[in-house]
Amino acid sequence: MRFESFMASRIIRSKPYKNTISAPIIKISILSITMGLVMMLVSISSGVGLQKTIQNKISSFFGHISISNFQNNTSQSSLNPILINQEFYENNKNEQIYHIQTVAYKSAVITTDSTFEGVVFKGINKDFNTTEFSNYLIEGRLPSTIKEINNEVIISDYLSKRLSINLNEKFRTTFFKSGSSIPNERNFKVVGIFKSGLIEFDQTYFLGDIRHIQKMNNWNSNQIGNFEIFIKDFDAITKTSNDLYLNTPSDLDVISISEKFPDIFNWIALFDMNIFIIIIIMILVGGINMITALLVTILEKTKLIGILRVLGSTQDSIRYIFLSNGIYLISIGLFFGNIIGLGLIFFQKLTGYIKLNPETYYVSEVPLDLNFITIIFLNLGVLFFCLLMLIVPSYVIGRISPTESLKLN
Repeated sequence: MRFESFMASRIIRSKPYKNTISAPIIKISILSITMGLVMMLVSISSGVGLQKTIQNKISSFFGHISISNFQNNTSQSSLNPILINQEFYENNKNEQIYHIQTVAYKSAVITTDSTFEGVVFKGINKDFNTTEFSNYLIEGRLPSTIKEINNEVIISDYLSKRLSINLNEKFRTTFFKSGSSIPNERNFKVVGIFKSGLIEFDQTYFLGDIRHIQKMNNWNSNQIGNFEIFIKDFDAITKTSNDLYLNTPSDLDVISISEKFPDIFNWIALFDMNIFIIIIIMILVGGINMITALLVTILEKTKLIGILRVLGSTQDSIRYIFLSNGIYLISIGLFFGNIIGLGLIFFQKLTGYIKLNPETYYVSEVPLDLNFITIIFLNLGVLFFCLLMLIVPSYVIGRISPTESLKLN
């Protein structure tokens, strides 16, 4: 064992050290590191978890990337059809793309005996990504699109309650035809009810067979409204969108969900800045408290510093002793911070105890994302920056005179 390490361990284990004036200050410093790490772990976990949950929910509805004809209108209806036999659909060569589905949209009004509601009918095809969407199905099943055209649909829990339409019940829907005063009417049967928590979508969309839209728009079976593309890595969405744009016909528009819903994605992008600010503040608070603890410890050990100087220890050697002590105290704070922080995260993941308003946050409970690599880097970062902040005040040791410190009272 090095001499410096030996002296640091003796200081740490010494009983007088534990009962000195610096003891409560040191405990407060350790507590600040502990609470700071807890706040950082929870803020990163909740911020990233909320981002990923919202991203996954929106992509489950619309895919990560949408391809359609250019449309100069604000309607959500698919007005101009696309031929389904596109190269990227029939012969996908992009490694990021794992699924492509064909859909179409049409605005409508659902009417009941007591009320009505403006909605958008999403026509799904036999290539619909049932794996992603099934996570939000709370009753019944998805409509069948394999056999003959049918009137099966799924509606949201919001529309079900608002319109008093339950599972296996029928309702009338009116679709307005462009350039015609005679609307199309369809009677649909509810075979499933979903709840995504995205209130803006739950109050607008219901899903059924795309062939209804094809028939109402006088399209053939090879014509659809949109391609919705699912990719493996959300971080690659911009690159994949650009690749698709370069490899699709010039009359097709390629748009990512972050561009389609800019308000939502600009909002969740702010989480990164909030997390960054919390980390900086917590490191500063913990570092300042550790500086205070170090300075008090140095002042209490002036006689020891004087003895070590007389015995031939260099200033760097003595600084190393006190910095080793600082590392030990920071490590204690990190240890308890990890236990408490990870405990809170696992508790929330298992119980969903902390709830959120889904109309504001798009989720009903706080979602948490646990990444052990992030946790390791966070601990190393806190240790590094707190230790870095201790280097400058450690130079106070050089201003302590051995002669003065060894004078007897």
